[in-house]
Amino acid sequence: MPAIAAGVKQSGASFYWHLGDFRAIYTFDEDLLHQPENIAKPLNIISYEEHAWDDFIESQIVPFNPVPVFLGIGNHDTIPPKTREQYDIQFADWLDSPTLQAQRLRDDPRDHKIRPYFHWVQGGVDFISLDNATDDQFDALQLHWFQKVLQADSADPAIHTIVTGMHEALPESISANHSMNQSVQGTESGRRVYQSLLRAQNDAHKHIYILSSHSHYYMDGIFNTDYWRANGGVLPGWIVGTAGAVRYALPPNAKDAHAAETNVYGFLTGTVQPDGEINFAFTRLSESNVPAPVTERYTPQFVHWCFAENSAAH
Repeated sequence: MPAIAAGVKQSGASFYWHLGDFRAIYTFDEDLLHQPENIAKPLNIISYEEHAWDDFIESQIVPFNPVPVFLGIGNHDTIPPKTREQYDIQFADWLDSPTLQAQRLRDDPRDHKIRPYFHWVQGGVDFISLDNATDDQFDALQLHWFQKVLQADSADPAIHTIVTGMHEALPESISANHSMNQSVQGTESGRRVYQSLLRAQNDAHKHIYILSSHSHYYMDGIFNTDYWRANGGVLPGWIVGTAGAVRYALPPNAKDAHAAETNVYGFLTGTVQPDGEINFAFTRLSESNVPAPVTERYTPQFVHWCFAENSAAH
């Protein structure tokens, strides 16, 4: 993440959008174990769970300053003892940032509730961050909110583009074996979100893009599947799960994507054109991109392990 932060700042990006899974929670994160203070005094499970999110902020979010960071929620961010309510409290500064608070109150002056799903409008683009971190999502309340936002966008000539981001990929993607397809509620509600975005494209003539992470590889063109070709059409979609977690093997139909890579770290940048079209490009990182102070703190040997060995795709 510090290498991503350095690359994002160098690119001149106006913000960074993290789509969830801040820490493993079900086990110790390797970088935490290799911090000098934790080598000298190893973490136990209680100290890890108390420290994990604070360290995420310090080690992975602070390096982006002064670039604004928007945080989406992932399934690991709800693994016990963590809960969605704890998430809202821990990350309230980001969920209620001036940008998000102003947008929420523009939508409804009476709405003072912080949620793990939100949206903000910037340069004629509506960025919608959804919460599908658990199998009960998208629930009726979130779907109602999403439809209201989408209806307003569809009727607004100043909105040219809608970018929807979430942790798990919407159903029936090439990554269906690790997505919202893993629950009945996820499959049904995710299809509804996809169909609504199709209508915004076809009827309201908006540019539509869908971003996700969850699967730990890079893939462009995730909805180029038989299901969506037969059920309304293929929307542009990406999986970018390349921010440090163990890398996964590509799914069997990865060849149907426009691009697919594993055992890679990197980030996606989008350049908005005057007509609202966005050109997306994936930036790959190498060991040399890791800032020198980070390599010094964790040792070159550990940084090399992260790039060479942190994989389930061998």
